Amino acid sequence: MKRLLFSLLLLGLLSGPAAAQDQKVTRTWAIAEFGEPMYGPDMPHWPYANPEAPKGGRVVLGAFGTYDSLNTYILRGQWPAGIGLIGDSLMVGSGDELVSAYGLIAETVEYPDDKSWMVFNLRGQARWHDGKPITADDFVFSFDTIRQHGRPFLKSFYDDIDQVTALDERRLKVTFKTRNTMKPLMAAAGLSPLPRHWWTQPGRDITQTTLEPILGSGAYRIKAMDPGRAITYERVKDYWAADLPVSRGMNNFDEIRYDYYLDDTVMFEAFLAGRIDFRQENRAQRWAAGYDTGEVKAGRIVKRDPPDKSPRGTYGYIFNTRRPQFQDARVRRALNHLYDFESIQRTLLYGQYRRIESWFPNSEYGAQGRPTPEEAAILAPYKDKVPPEALTEDFTPPVNDGNRLDRENIRKATALFKEAGWEVRGGKLTKTDTGEVFRLEFLLSNPTLERVTAPYVQILRRAGIDAAIRVVDTAQYDVRTDDYDYDVVMVALNFFPPPGTELRGFFHSAVADVRGQGNFAGIKDPVVDELIEKIIQGKDLPTIEATTRALDRALLWGWYQVPLYYNDVSWLAFWNKFAWPERMAKYSHGFPATWWVDPRKTAALGR
Repeated sequence: MKRLLFSLLLLGLLSGPAAAQDQKVTRTWAIAEFGEPMYGPDMPHWPYANPEAPKGGRVVLGAFGTYDSLNTYILRGQWPAGIGLIGDSLMVGSGDELVSAYGLIAETVEYPDDKSWMVFNLRGQARWHDGKPITADDFVFSFDTIRQHGRPFLKSFYDDIDQVTALDERRLKVTFKTRNTMKPLMAAAGLSPLPRHWWTQPGRDITQTTLEPILGSGAYRIKAMDPGRAITYERVKDYWAADLPVSRGMNNFDEIRYDYYLDDTVMFEAFLAGRIDFRQENRAQRWAAGYDTGEVKAGRIVKRDPPDKSPRGTYGYIFNTRRPQFQDARVRRALNHLYDFESIQRTLLYGQYRRIESWFPNSEYGAQGRPTPEEAAILAPYKDKVPPEALTEDFTPPVNDGNRLDRENIRKATALFKEAGWEVRGGKLTKTDTGEVFRLEFLLSNPTLERVTAPYVQILRRAGIDAAIRVVDTAQYDVRTDDYDYDVVMVALNFFPPPGTELRGFFHSAVADVRGQGNFAGIKDPVVDELIEKIIQGKDLPTIEATTRALDRALLWGWYQVPLYYNDVSWLAFWNKFAWPERMAKYSHGFPATWWVDPRKTAALGR
C-alpha cells in the first residue's frame, strides 16, 4: 500500500514545536505493525464478505451462565454475549491478517517516523444511534474512563499511551510513551468511544453496573432484554458505516438473540430441538456421537469443520503459586507427571484434540524443539536464573502409554515430591516437617468440565493428595478468580499476535497481586518481567518471535500449569437456513459477521 509523506509544516501543525525538524508524517487509511497492510484504499469490500448478501432474518444463539450488567469497562458485573455488536472502534482488523487495522470511525490516521504520536481524522458521518455525531471528545471520555475506572486488564492494553487529546471535534491525537514501535499505535487504533453526552446525564454513572440499554454506534442496538436470561440485538437500518468497504456484506441478520442456559447439556438439547440456530461445539464426545440424529442425516442440521489457523494462548490447569503448596517448582512438575493426557485423549476426547506444549500454541510464537541460536542468545544472560533445561532441551509434557498412568511417571512424581519435602504417610501426601496434608481443589465454572477433570483427581487421590473439584456459578467464579481465591483454575489465555502489552497482565510480577488481572499463576519472576519488556520494545517481527519463544521456555520450565489440549479445526453445527461466502477468511469462519439467512433454505426447512 502506498504511503503519502507529508511535509514538516503539517507535522508542526499537528504535533507542535517539539516535533523533530527532519521527521515526515505518514497519512494512510490502514496500518500494520510490520510491513504493509494487505488491502489498499481501493478495496471495495473484504474478499471474504458478499456485498450482495440479503439482509434479514433472525438468528438465536445459546450462551452459558448469566449476565447482570451492560457496562463492560469496570471490574464489577458480568456483561452479556454479543455486547460488542453495539459499538464501533477507530479502526478494525482484517480476518486475513493478524496485525493490521483499517479505518472505521477514523477515515485516516497520521503519525511521524518516530511513532511518538498519532492523529485520527474522524469521519464526518460517524454518529451515535441517537443521531448525534461521534466526536474526538467521546474518545477522550472513553480513555479517561479506562484510565480512572477500567478493569485492570483493560487498562494494561493502554499502558504505553501518555495522553489522548481532542484537537477539534474530528481530530483525535494520541501521544505515546514509546518511540519507534507500532505496537501502542495498534492498541490505540482499537479504542472505542463512549458517548459523553449520554453517560453524563443525571442518574447515570460510568463507575457502576447498569442494565439500562447503553447508547451505541455499531451495526446493532439492544432491542430487548430479559436480564440474566436473554438479550436481543436488532440491526440498525440506517447504520452510518453500512456502505464503508469494511462493512459491505457484513452484519446481515436483522436480529440476533442470545438465550442463556445454566447447563450445557440442556443448551445442546435446545439446539437439537430447533430453539437455537447455530452452535460451535466444544466437546469431542458430542461431536463424534451426539449429532447422530435424524435431523443431521436428513440435512436439516449441517455439520462443518473448517480449519482453525488462529494463534491462541494456552489452556490448562494453572497452579496458584500464592498458595504455599505450589511455590516449589518441583511440586508443580510432579503434578504434571500425574496427569494422564493420553488416556483422557483416548477415552474422553475421541482422539480429536492436540496436546498443548506451549503457552502460545498454534502460532509462530510458541517454542518448538530445542532452542534456536536466536533463542539461546536471548536466554544466555539469564543462564543462572532459569532452569538449565530451558537453555538446551525440548519441552515436552510427560507422556503416558494411553492405557493408564505408567510407573515411570509415578516414580518421577514421587521423587520430586520427596525432594520438595513431601512424603506419603498413612496413604496421605504429607509435609515432612509440619505434617500438613497436601490439599488441592480445582475451581470450575462449567459442570461439563468436571468430566475431563475427574480422571486427574482420581490419580491425585491415589498419590495421597486430598484432591477435589468445586463447580460454582459464573458470578462466583468471576469473583473468586478476580480475588485469586483458588488452588487450581482451568483457564484459557488469549494473546493478540504479535504478543505485546497484554503479556504484562498475564505474567508480570507487578500485577501478580492486583485484583482482576490475568496473572492467574501469581508469577513473580524477574526474568519473565525482562523478557516481556523486550517483546514489547521489539522493533521487528523475527526478534519478537524469538523473544516470545524464549519467554515461552522460561514459563514452560517453571511448570506453572498442566497444559491441556486444543483443536485446530472449528466444529460448527447449524440448522440449514444459512449461506456464507465461498471464500473464508484465513483466521475466522465468519459467523455471524459474514453469514446470512437464505430465504429458500429457510422455506425448505419450514416444510
